[in-house]
Amino acid sequence: MEKMRIAYFDCFSGISGDMTLGALLHAGLDESEWRAQLTKLNVPGYDISVERVVKEGISGRQVDVKLHEADRGHGRHLADIESILNSSGLSEKVCSRAFAVFNRLASAEAKVHAAPIDQIHFHEVGAVDAIVDIVGSCIGLEMLGIERVYASPLPLNRGWVECAHGTMPVPAPATLGLLEGFKFRPDEREKELITPTGAALIAEYVERTPTGETAILPPMTLRAIGYGSGQRNTWIPNLLRVIIGDID
Repeated sequence: MEKMRIAYFDCFSGISGDMTLGALLHAGLDESEWRAQLTKLNVPGYDISVERVVKEGISGRQVDVKLHEADRGHGRHLADIESILNSSGLSEKVCSRAFAVFNRLASAEAKVHAAPIDQIHFHEVGAVDAIVDIVGSCIGLEMLGIERVYASPLPLNRGWVECAHGTMPVPAPATLGLLEGFKFRPDEREKELITPTGAALIAEYVERTPTGETAILPPMTLRAIGYGSGQRNTWIPNLLRVIIGDID
């Protein structure tokens, strides 16, 4: 019987781009080949460190994209991102999926700011480290042969985050706007648990029902587990768990 490889994002501590990368690498993504693919993006000025970390007794991988200097081009528009992807040597599938992620981000920002999508500036999300997080995640999912993605309910909490537009409540308005159709559960931590990059990735990849709600995880055979670390420490392990399996 033919099998299909799927991934379940268990977001008990939220999700971000770097957490996604760490989880995929910890689940068995070949780091050397992944780095080789990422060089095809042809965006210079950064290094990537991948380290083993332990959060509240659970080991995982922490990925840090370190810029050589501050990225002065973080006011990029959607057209700038499209140009970067089109001039890369990455596969058409990766470029198409990565652009779809950024298009979702731009649409969410446009709705929040009541502005045309082509006038939206990607601030933090347009910086090289965020581009690498998103494109690197798309590369990783393709390399692992993931055909469908599912996600757990997400933590809905309170707090504040500083961004280019000032002080925003968490989840940030555009972040929350990306997640229509997702299920939420209360969380008491007053930290940003869901970043725009993390929200955009699952908004693009996660399976939906015809009504737009997130699909329920089908029965699967477990094949691999990965934990990706965030940059913060909380009493709940600041990890994203990715569970990879097969379905008939």
